[in-house]
Amino acid sequence: MKAAGAKRIYAAARDPARVATPGVQPVRLDVTRADDVAAAARDLRDVNLLVNNAGIYRTGSLVADADGGGLQAQLDTNFFGLLAMARAFAPVLRDNGGGAIVNVLSVLSWLGVPNAGAYGISKAAAWAATNAIRNELREQRTRVLALHSAYIDTDMVASARGVPKNRPEDVVRQTLDALAAGRDEVLVDDLTRAVKAGLSADPAVYTQPPMGA
Repeated sequence: MKAAGAKRIYAAARDPARVATPGVQPVRLDVTRADDVAAAARDLRDVNLLVNNAGIYRTGSLVADADGGGLQAQLDTNFFGLLAMARAFAPVLRDNGGGAIVNVLSVLSWLGVPNAGAYGISKAAAWAATNAIRNELREQRTRVLALHSAYIDTDMVASARGVPKNRPEDVVRQTLDALAAGRDEVLVDDLTRAVKAGLSADPAVYTQPPMGA
């Protein structure tokens, strides 16, 4: 990000002490807490690129589990948290010339995978919100980019073994390239591109059993 010209980078976390990346300014933020979100938008008035990458992943059954596989918790962070951040920072971005929002979504926005259905629902809702927010903020010249990916090599999927993972630096590069090119969507890897193409296939990819099932 610095190489791309960013003068200041804020890294938000529930516990800022865990932010160890050199050259970034830690910020205390829990996207499920309205007071945290409001404080961030009040204090960080120079933001012109908002990256909504806060997310949680819980496994479980939508049907058999009492909590629907952690559905509400994942909606609270992955959907309502993203929406709260977009709403809070839209005026900040407007005042800074428009800027951009990047919403980190998932290939599971388009697929129903056993034991990950709740996560997929939260990301599908976030995808729909991304498209709506893009149109709502078009007049103020705020770009809204949807970033879809399979596994990204982060702490959230550290326990996933034997699966390919996208390097964070590659995801950042593709995202910046997409923003520079004026695109509304970036599909990070071959799996994501294949799934997106399969949405209009006959039969559609989302009606088929997932790979390995």
